[in-house]
Amino acid sequence: MKEFIEGLIRLTEVERDAQISAMMDEIRRLSGEKRERKGRAVLGLRGKVVGEELGFKLVRYGRRKAIETEISVGDEVLISRGDPLKSDLRGVVVEKGSRYLTVSLESVPEWALRDVRIDLYASDLTFKRWIENLENLTENGKRALKFALGLEEPSKTECEDFKPFDSSLNRAQLKAVGCAVSTDDFFLIHGPFGTGKTRTVVEVVRQLVKRGERVLVTAESNTAVDNLVELLSDMKIVRLGHPSRVEKRLKEHTLASLVLNHPDYKRIEEIKGKIEEIERRMERLTKPSPQLRRGLSDEEILRLARSNRGARGVAAKKIRSMAEWIEARKALDQLYTEMKEEEERIVKEIIEESDVVISTNSSAFLLEESFDTAVIDEASQATIPSVLIPINRARKFILAGDHRQLPPTVMKAEKLSETLFEKLIELYPEKSQLLNVQYRMNEKLMEFPSREFYGGRIVAHESCTAIALSQIAKREAEKLREILGDEPLVFIDTSKCKNRWEGKLADSTSRYNRLEAEIVTEIVTELLKMGLKKEQIGVITPYDDQVDLLREKVDVEVSSVDGFQGREKEVIIISFVRSNRKREIGFLDDLRRLNVSLTRARRKLIMVGDSETLSVNGTYARLIDHVKRKGVYVELDKNGKLGGNPKG
Repeated sequence: MKEFIEGLIRLTEVERDAQISAMMDEIRRLSGEKRERKGRAVLGLRGKVVGEELGFKLVRYGRRKAIETEISVGDEVLISRGDPLKSDLRGVVVEKGSRYLTVSLESVPEWALRDVRIDLYASDLTFKRWIENLENLTENGKRALKFALGLEEPSKTECEDFKPFDSSLNRAQLKAVGCAVSTDDFFLIHGPFGTGKTRTVVEVVRQLVKRGERVLVTAESNTAVDNLVELLSDMKIVRLGHPSRVEKRLKEHTLASLVLNHPDYKRIEEIKGKIEEIERRMERLTKPSPQLRRGLSDEEILRLARSNRGARGVAAKKIRSMAEWIEARKALDQLYTEMKEEEERIVKEIIEESDVVISTNSSAFLLEESFDTAVIDEASQATIPSVLIPINRARKFILAGDHRQLPPTVMKAEKLSETLFEKLIELYPEKSQLLNVQYRMNEKLMEFPSREFYGGRIVAHESCTAIALSQIAKREAEKLREILGDEPLVFIDTSKCKNRWEGKLADSTSRYNRLEAEIVTEIVTELLKMGLKKEQIGVITPYDDQVDLLREKVDVEVSSVDGFQGREKEVIIISFVRSNRKREIGFLDDLRRLNVSLTRARRKLIMVGDSETLSVNGTYARLIDHVKRKGVYVELDKNGKLGGNPKG
């Protein structure tokens, strides 16, 4: 186990260095304009302080030209003028508009308001927390690793009956809750697409609190944490983390807000008032700089001032002023210590009096308290160093996730993508419960992923059997009627088209496909003509350069597979991109990406790809065959025009 922990620390260091190096290299290598085109910088901004929130200044950075960027609410950013690598002014994005970004900053220097640029920033804080936690594992953390390494056998879980708060839970969800709340060590809730995983997690938390347990609830992303806060907001909860990363309507539950509204906070305000008064007085006094001290210590300056004497060419009046500054500095230090102690006391009281503490895995590092149970959502998207932070602080743990979907995103240390959830479910399947009823999508869309990735065990809830595109469209399609009818599953095959080949930019490792981009554009245009709202349509493509190309052409959400994990749209269009004579499909071979892509649509899934290239992989071959038998299969002619030969 010692070797395993040391290995995790080394992997964390490798990943940290890779991420920071990649960011620095890109800032160094690319011009600001190129980085802006990639969506990772915004140039030519003017800032204006628009308010203050929970101790942070809010600066709205805007310009006349529209802002199109990957930078979003909750991201850490670097503010600079000239060379970003020379700036250390970092903040967090709290609001995003079409022509502005509002950033929360601890302080706002004058230069940071005119002609600045904002860059997406990769911080090493999370990695530092991972390493420090690994170096200081409690028995709780070590025991979790012993289970994962097969060094210790977990106890058998007896699933208990209980009275649910949520009366609409299905049989599998109820069993998952009953097992989770009664476990002595750990339990796994396996929640595939649309099966109500988070809803089940919420019931687990409520049942644990009902039993008198103190519960720590975490997830990897701020979005998932906010979702949990909203669903548990009727309980006595506290949300940890930077207040700027929390949705506005949920800020009242943040630790910062609860501290500000605590009855004893008046004492902190009194101390702050005294601090400001002393700081104003110090501005009028002489600061004992090395040039003025001339080797005199604080004690010597104070002694000289008491006897009203000068020394070493410094006048008595100046000595008295320096002595006053030293006394004021001491008083200030004492007040800061007093304020910190008072804040820590209030924080401790708030956390101890809450039933549930909710945070990201990383923010749980700040907790000194111990809990009865840690409940971790998105556990299959979190690295082992990440989930060990909440696990380290609790007697037992419950992980919820789906190891058949995307693993944690890593840049270099690939072994970090092996999750604790995956290790435990493979070793101890009896310590898990599959949620097997999906509430998201038309039954036909569910059939293939259920069979291919879950052994056919996922079934559709009766509410999903009849949902169709025509129920949300205001009019029928004028063109592409076979493609845009009520048949939910469509594959558009480009394998016979002469212009089907993928392309690659000179300075990029990504890929794009112009033919597929044109096809997607035509379909989106027609869907909008049918009266669908832009928010109801999503385009998924695995390659960043295809994302960039499509964003120039369509006015709906276009994102990578990672960007759509955990989300859904009424209509999803997938552009697979890969089409080449060598029949290479690159990282499309990672079938977890395919699983995520296929399970985002509720009413309609339209796939665009080259069947000859894709079919080199058996799963893609079976998918295309499935569409030929059960859906609408469209084989384009050599000119690549839609409306050709639908089959099915």
